[in-house]
Amino acid sequence: MPADLSSIRHQLTVLARPNQWRPHEVICAETGEPFTDAGAWEHVADLLEQGHELEAIPQEEPAGVTAYVMHVSMATETLYIKVRLGAGFILGRSFHYSDKAGAK
Repeated sequence: MPADLSSIRHQLTVLARPNQWRPHEVICAETGEPFTDAGAWEHVADLLEQGHELEAIPQEEPAGVTAYVMHVSMATETLYIKVRLGAGFILGRSFHYSDKAGAK
């Protein structure tokens, strides 16, 4: 198998694994309803436009890739968002309430 196909196969395998993109489990403060997929992406874009703190996190799988994390304080919990840049697109990896005990 050519090296580029091997690399593509590895990346596809990693991206096929389950992630924690679960906007339907997070309540939108403005509507009182769970986020939709489109609403979650709009929220991510709004946070980025507003200059919300963004943390670069090197990823182990695939090596050499950086993810970008935001911790968003909500009324009673913290929303954890993790995204990665793809080739001309954004890839959502996590959108859920923080799993860290005591996080707000």
